Amino acid sequence: MSDFKIGDKAVYPARGVAEVIGVETKEINGVSVSFYVLKVIGSEMQILVPKEKATQVGLRPIASPSEIDDVFEILREQDVHIDKQTWNRRYRGFMEKIKTGSLFDVAEVYRDLYRLKSTKVLSFGERRMLDTVRTLIVKELAVARRWTEERVEKELEKAFAA
Repeated sequence: MSDFKIGDKAVYPARGVAEVIGVETKEINGVSVSFYVLKVIGSEMQILVPKEKATQVGLRPIASPSEIDDVFEILREQDVHIDKQTWNRRYRGFMEKIKTGSLFDVAEVYRDLYRLKSTKVLSFGERRMLDTVRTLIVKELAVARRWTEERVEKELEKAFAA
């Protein structure tokens, strides 16, 4: 279990990179519970996560350099099997992956949707999901590598062109 401190950056599933801006204790049913107070980067959204459940809900540290290298390997994969199922079944499967909070799962969804859009028209939901996963990856890699988001986007384009 990671113990986050105020000022640390962490990743919250499906919301992306957040900064720990505080730790609060609240009394719930007579029990004192400590919460991380997170502010999602690039938005005004704040999230309270019980410290004891942080790992369970998928709160995790920012990706390490070796994890980032693995993400780019996932994105470069050319031989990707994309299910020929209906868009809504595919969408549900992708949503499950996004909710895990795993950067690798999010990268797979991004890769699959990116490759899929070159062979067929994506549904409205799939286009929105593609934008969402791109944002999640770009923000995390920008923070992890201390790059601008523009530089990350260029590196992602290179990975897909490889």
